[in-house]
Amino acid sequence: MAITPRFVLLLALGVVPIVALGGDSLADAATVLGVWLAFVLVLAALDLVLAASPRLLSAERVVPARLRLGESAEAQLFLGNRGTRALRGVVRDAWQPSAGADTNRQRIALPAGERRRVSTRLTPTRRGERRVEQITIRSLGPLGLAARQATLEAPGRLRVLPPFHSRKHLPSRLARLRELDGRTAVMLRGQGTEFDSLREYVRGDDVRSIDWRATARRSSPSLAPSLMVRTWRPERDRRVVIVIDSGRTSAARIADEPRLDTAFESALLLAALASHAGDRVDLLAYDRLVRGRVQGASGPELLSRMVDAMAGIEPELIEMDWTAVPSLVRGVTSRHALVVLLTSIEAPGAASGLLAVLPELSKRHTVVVASVTDPALLQAASARSSRNEIYRAAAAEQALLDVERVSAAIRQSGAEVVTAAPAALPPALADRYIALKAAGRL
Repeated sequence: MAITPRFVLLLALGVVPIVALGGDSLADAATVLGVWLAFVLVLAALDLVLAASPRLLSAERVVPARLRLGESAEAQLFLGNRGTRALRGVVRDAWQPSAGADTNRQRIALPAGERRRVSTRLTPTRRGERRVEQITIRSLGPLGLAARQATLEAPGRLRVLPPFHSRKHLPSRLARLRELDGRTAVMLRGQGTEFDSLREYVRGDDVRSIDWRATARRSSPSLAPSLMVRTWRPERDRRVVIVIDSGRTSAARIADEPRLDTAFESALLLAALASHAGDRVDLLAYDRLVRGRVQGASGPELLSRMVDAMAGIEPELIEMDWTAVPSLVRGVTSRHALVVLLTSIEAPGAASGLLAVLPELSKRHTVVVASVTDPALLQAASARSSRNEIYRAAAAEQALLDVERVSAAIRQSGAEVVTAAPAALPPALADRYIALKAAGRL
């Protein structure tokens, strides 16, 4: 049972008869008050009896299975009245706050034996599973003084995927990849390339690419001699293994975005690019346990499985176990591969585990360590107009020097380093991949 503001207002109106009829006697005022209170309670009880039972309602949900973070969708709730009385009241849909429901209370009028739809617009603010388990129905009586209330089970799930904002950089990188891959007029042989096809010589081609045997086969006494040149393309079917650090350092927010989400954006852009280049991509999210794994996928299935695996991964407040990473990579592939480690290199102490395993990884693989840098550090290092800003600039310079020292140690271990702000890290990592592919180091 629940009372409404109308009940409270009607009860407060009892002051009028008390003043008008109560007289000067305190006993008369008490009598009038008791009569008025009894009258209001009788009306409320009658209203409660006449209200439709909310427990006779049936609830069914239609919720989108998946949604990207930042997008909106309609979640529909179908309510059916199995009772003999019309129900008039309010329905409260108990979505999690992070589901971003535009409203959680809606008025409803549901005649007996009929069905109505209640729509809620969801704009999630966090990745992962957004859930709803129950709805609460408040059925008002004809007078609107009291209501019958019940909570019904109506479970629903919405899987919120990473937004993949970095896909805007994909067309330009694919154009560069097509240039490199030999699907344009620029076709040069280099390290890490394989034979593609033969074509006729045109002015400007490298004379070292002339295939004299093909030229001899093509030539005939009745035709003018035609030089044939070989064309090359970068090797395909290379392995790319992406390892995402989901330990405590990934929980830090850089430029109002968790470090882990930036790692996801970088991994998705690199995977999309490598997949178009014909390479095979595997993903591991690890701290001390494997939190997410994608293996053996290609084409459109690759990104679909990656975003689905990433959706439920959250930073774990434990230290990353780097000693297990080489064995994890060996479990994925025994061949030479490009191993991309998305982690933090801000503090020399926290990066000691990473530095210890890099020599072992770089002996067998090409290793790239990608890390987010805080743009606020650069701003703080350049602002020195007051005493507080000078101290802040000194701390920022020290932090930047720490990053440089760790980066130098990584390069000495045989790996490469990519550091950039959150918005710039995904395209910077994609550019490094293209450069490595052009150099034949995959």
